This record gives sequence, C-alpha cells and structure tokens, in this order.
Amino acid sequence: MKSLVTGGAGFIGSHLCEELIARGEEVFVLDNLSTGSIDNIKHLKDRKNFNLVIDSVLNKPVLEELISKVDRIFHLAAAVGVKLIMERPVDTIETNVLGTENVLNIANKYHKKVLVASTSEVYGKHKDHTLSEMNNMVLGPTKKRRWAYACTKALDEFLSFAYYEEKKLPVIVVRFFNTIGPRQTGQYGMVVPKFIKSALLNNPITVYGDGKQSRSFTYVKDAVRAVLLLMEKPEAEGDVFNIGDGREITILELAKRVKKLTNSSSEIVFVPYEEAYGKGFEDMERRAPDISKIRKLINYEPSINLDQALEIIIQYMKSG
Repeated sequence: MKSLVTGGAGFIGSHLCEELIARGEEVFVLDNLSTGSIDNIKHLKDRKNFNLVIDSVLNKPVLEELISKVDRIFHLAAAVGVKLIMERPVDTIETNVLGTENVLNIANKYHKKVLVASTSEVYGKHKDHTLSEMNNMVLGPTKKRRWAYACTKALDEFLSFAYYEEKKLPVIVVRFFNTIGPRQTGQYGMVVPKFIKSALLNNPITVYGDGKQSRSFTYVKDAVRAVLLLMEKPEAEGDVFNIGDGREITILELAKRVKKLTNSSSEIVFVPYEEAYGKGFEDMERRAPDISKIRKLINYEPSINLDQALEIIIQYMKSG
C-alpha cells in the first residue's frame, strides 16, 4: 500500500507516517514546512519506504504527480492554531480552502480514496452539551477573524461531501478534538506544550480568560489509530466522525495538573483574551465530543488518559 500524507511533517501527520511505515507501507509526504518541521520526521528520512517532497498543496502539478502514484490520501495539510489564524488570516483561508479543493479535484481524476482532516472548531460556540456530528454550527460574525479557521474547515467538509455525492469520490472527514502528544509545538497557541514548557522552566503558566473554559484532550496515538481504522471501513465513506475523548477538563485545572506533574514552582497567571489576541477576540467556553458514532463503527475507545498523556509529553520535553 502506498499513502500520501499532506502535512506529513506536522504533529499529527508525523505520527501517522510513523505508524504507516511501521506497518510496512510506502509513504509519500508533501509539506511546505510552514508549520511542520523536518525535526518531526528526521527519524524517518533514511527509511527506504519514506519519501519527502517539500512543497505545497497549492502546487497542483506536484500534487498531481504524487496522487497519481499512491493508493490513498490522508489530507492533513492546513494552517492551524489560533495564533496563526489571528496573525495570518489570508494564508489560513487560501491554504485550507484552495489546498483541499486541489486534493479533492486531483483525487477525483485518479479516483483515489481521501481522508480529510477537519476540526472541532467547526462546532463554534456550543456550550450546553457534548458535540455530535449532526449538531448545528454556532459561529461568530465574519468581521471577527477568530472564526475564519472554522469556516474554512467547514467549507472543506462541504467540498468533501459534494465530491462524494456528485462525483462518487470515496471521502471520509474526521474532526480532531485537541490532539496532544510528543512533537506538538506551543508556537501556534497549542495549550498543552505551552503549559508544560513554562512549568519545566518554572516560568509563569499563562491562562487566557478566567480559565473556566473546558476542553477534551486526545493522545495522538489514539487519534492515529482511529484514522487508520476509519480508512479501512467502506461504511465510513461519505461521512464525518469526531475523534476525541469525551472527558473534559477546565483550562485552569489543566494548568494546575501540569504544575503538579512537573513539580513546578510556576505561578499561574491570568491574561485577558484581548491582551493576548486583540480586541473583540472570542473563545469557545466548552468543547467536548460525543464519540458514540465512531465507537459504534470501529469500537473506538481512547487508550491513554490525560494524566498518562501529560506524563509522556513531560518526559519527551525534558529529554529534548
């Protein structure tokens, strides 16, 4: 089996590549290294079944050459992270929408199966319940760029299902919920590596807002396992699945837990959203998945809980 992983030098992408190679597959990676890193895949570069192309999904000739030679595509390339969205909204929109259109268009030409990575961000400002795949989107106004990422990924989903329904292209969409693990960077606003780095240095751990906002965190190996099981299920085609862990924690409690697990003397400090991201910034008060749909199809259950994941990441960051 030959697989193309767009964004394969990124956090989730690199772990996916690692697992595919461990299974004996040939892997082709397309990544422009804008948010990914060579360091994430340096342990794979000398493997004979690993192929890296440093370029963009916006480069259609390069993308077509790769898609024509593989059996399936894992499309993970995207502009991600709240910080990046706020700083580079044009890149976010162009990369996410035009890149996905290119992947789907060329995949359709060669009739190759595609898994498209989406995000829990598409649910928007829900707060009264866990989120299931058929819930409505509740987004803020278009003048607030905070919601640009959610809108681009929602459009990616619409495109995916349009290709499935009109062109009969086999497509699966997955919505990742706060995936964490080794090799994730805090550079683009990812909270767990930011907290752990601060704690290990005994620097202040910065919590935005009041810290009462809650999230659900999923260990990356569990997310990769789910992706691969879905890709093997014909019944998943033309559908969307949450990949996450239904257990929630507030961001303040997360900060306290990181501080305890690292034996840190860090002070937990609170910074208003507007000071961090600019006037009018909005965040989601709650974001936790209903995973009953994916559980029913592939018997998915997270195998690594939050404390175990944090311990793994802490040891990884200490060794780095």
